Amino acid sequence: MTRSGWLPRLALVAAGALAAAGCGIRGTSVPVDAGGAPSRVSCKVPARDTEKAAPGGVQVSVYLVCSSTLAQVERSVPRPEGTSAAAARLAVARALLAELRRQPSPAEDGAGFSSAVPEDLRVSGPRSGDPAEALRLSIRPEDLPSFALAQLVCTYGAAPGLGRTHAAVLGGPGKGAPHRYDCSADVLANPDIAQNAGWGDPLAAEG
Repeated sequence: MTRSGWLPRLALVAAGALAAAGCGIRGTSVPVDAGGAPSRVSCKVPARDTEKAAPGGVQVSVYLVCSSTLAQVERSVPRPEGTSAAAARLAVARALLAELRRQPSPAEDGAGFSSAVPEDLRVSGPRSGDPAEALRLSIRPEDLPSFALAQLVCTYGAAPGLGRTHAAVLGGPGKGAPHRYDCSADVLANPDIAQNAGWGDPLAAEG
């Protein structure tokens, strides 16, 4: 090809490159993969994958985190044993906490569930002067991750044998008095409500 032949062709190539640059288009030698569309989780465990109560055990509901809200799943725990009502209550509280601490099952994980409850969290019964239904945590409730506190409150509030419906009376390891925490529709939909200083009413204010 003569010099006079390739100069016009070079000019056309240069013009095309400038036009592409002016449109914000960058050339590439490989295909661009933008990835798949964001996946949506069901927040519902298939019935066939729901845990069945083992012989001698009982079926319970615990609240896990899913899509930034709380949702119930069914678990099986040993039937509480104790020589007194207080011992049985504490056994229930510890069994529920153990369920919240453990990793979700494959079916729960596939449905989008997770837990924010610390693995080292422990629970004990009321101290002298506490209400009979109070539970003492090894971490102050206000120092827990907000989602973890919401999980505990709603799980304990749903347990028939723990004293209060849709609420829990929780204290920490120190001398501070336990507070009542209500599991409301707002808490279920917005578990980060635990960051609000107003959540957790002093029991003395109940009258």
